[in-house]
Amino acid sequence: MSDKKMILQASDISIVFGGLKAVSDFNIELHEGELVGLIGPNGAGKTTVFNMLSGVYTPTSGQITFWDKKGKVHLVNKKSPADLNKIGIARTFQNIRLFGNLTVADNVRIALHSSRHCNQLDVLFRTPRYRRDEAWMSLRVHNLLKLFKIAEKENELASNLPYGEQRKLEICRALAANPALLLLDEPAAGMNPQETKELMELIAFIRNEFNLTILLIEHDMKLVMGICERLYVLNYGRVLASGVPDEIKTNPEVIKAYLGSEAESLA
Repeated sequence: MSDKKMILQASDISIVFGGLKAVSDFNIELHEGELVGLIGPNGAGKTTVFNMLSGVYTPTSGQITFWDKKGKVHLVNKKSPADLNKIGIARTFQNIRLFGNLTVADNVRIALHSSRHCNQLDVLFRTPRYRRDEAWMSLRVHNLLKLFKIAEKENELASNLPYGEQRKLEICRALAANPALLLLDEPAAGMNPQETKELMELIAFIRNEFNLTILLIEHDMKLVMGICERLYVLNYGRVLASGVPDEIKTNPEVIKAYLGSEAESLA
């Protein structure tokens, strides 16, 4: 049992779609500063779990509890994604969801909207408070983009970025809201081996730099085993196994249901 502060706890959460139980009695605990992986075969229910944790879906049963940076307790079950973003839960998606017709910088600025101090009158009359807000946002955006090595492209349209940089921009936008918990849904999907290696290093870096707790879904087992401290294995909507990477990659049930021959290369 970890002695670190609890960040999120999901207790026996399930969800039913048209009589089909997509996820059944799922339990997870995430502690401050952890980097945890959620793995399993396609169709196992991993993204459905993310959708429940991030407010896209409401669990049919069970309870999700979140502790924000100030230690305040929030019941997540019926909160919207926007509400969860405000209290400190941010996520990326398996399919990139950028505003392609906006600049790289504006994609990140959008995520800072809830952090603004000025009101509509400040904006209308361009008050000093508005100008301070604008200066702060511009600096915050530039520093984040610089961290992801795409600051020189801040005025380009997001749709013009190479695929790997679009992935980075989506993570950058999620970080802009200063979350306590970051949910990454297949961040390395579509990346080549070099891009995946760089992403692995970046994820480990931002976890430490931003004092984040990170939960990620990923099929690249070398990435998962290389950076995650603990793993949960989902199969047919249920937790098949959980533990540290060394336990998971040698678990006979996990090898049979998911890893297969790949387990040999991870040994």
